[in-house]
Amino acid sequence: MYNIGRIAIIGGGSWATAIAKIVISHTHHLGWYMRRDDRIEDFRRMGHNPAYLTSVQFDVNEIFFSSDINKIAEAYDTLIFVTPSPYLKNHLKKLRTRIRDKFIVTAIKGIVPDENLVCSEYFHEVYDVPFENLAVIGGPSHAEEVAMQRLSYLTVGCCDLQKAKAFTDILASDFIKTKTAADVIGIEYSSVLKNVYAIAAGICSGLNYGDNFQAVLMSNAVQEMSRFLTAVHPLERNIYDSVYLGDLLVTGYSNFSRNRTFGTMIGKGYSVKSAQIEMEMIAEGYFGTKCMKEINRHMHVNMPILDAVYNILYERINPQIEIKLLTDSFR
Repeated sequence: MYNIGRIAIIGGGSWATAIAKIVISHTHHLGWYMRRDDRIEDFRRMGHNPAYLTSVQFDVNEIFFSSDINKIAEAYDTLIFVTPSPYLKNHLKKLRTRIRDKFIVTAIKGIVPDENLVCSEYFHEVYDVPFENLAVIGGPSHAEEVAMQRLSYLTVGCCDLQKAKAFTDILASDFIKTKTAADVIGIEYSSVLKNVYAIAAGICSGLNYGDNFQAVLMSNAVQEMSRFLTAVHPLERNIYDSVYLGDLLVTGYSNFSRNRTFGTMIGKGYSVKSAQIEMEMIAEGYFGTKCMKEINRHMHVNMPILDAVYNILYERINPQIEIKLLTDSFR
């Protein structure tokens, strides 16, 4: 059995906090990189993340905090990256420590902007991390529900299934069910696309389309996702597995979904900037939409929902007009 070793979290948001709580219940020690020293001091003093999931309590004696990413990368064997994808490059620019031999787990549901690479590809190409040392956490998993210990199902993707299984043992509990998969790239792309489709669902909700249409939208979204995954990373997968369809549904329908909330505001008439300011949290699908549109210019996959969301967010097409055109294309 592969030895996961000492585990550290890179990131300080809701999902980072939820994963940290899961991991530390097994390991009783955790390294934790947070960018801001004041947040670390508040965390130590209060026993919880001062900014996210504040009801989740920790024994801070079990955590080694640092705002120096190099200290964490040097001291720990498994690094779980849980930062918003637009900020990943800035964090990694500070890195002077070689991470090629670390086990890198990405729980980032987004694409690295400007590079148009999913995170595992970015770590492989820029930091020379071999694919067998790269894993991804996927599946329908709102941080808020995980923090409340509501039953959730997570999939760990890694081309080395022994390492994937070893990591699932760190996550599994009475309320976390786990499975493994080899489809790292497919899981990552699906987690990007489901955010785009959740924005579409939110826009339609903001425009007062009902549940009947939302069901048609989601059924078309899963077909669109399947077409893209088959084109970009052709291997045998079941698109109806929870890591694909399940994550799409929870992000498209749940009130916890930032991307759906963002889309709803756009549908109600907010500008992109005003919606972002009011939310005060990152809607990864906004950035993912642009990246996926650029990637698909080379792939030429038929993706009308992606095109519609891109036109609304980046070309400033009126949502009512764009969604009407989209509805005419559905059957």
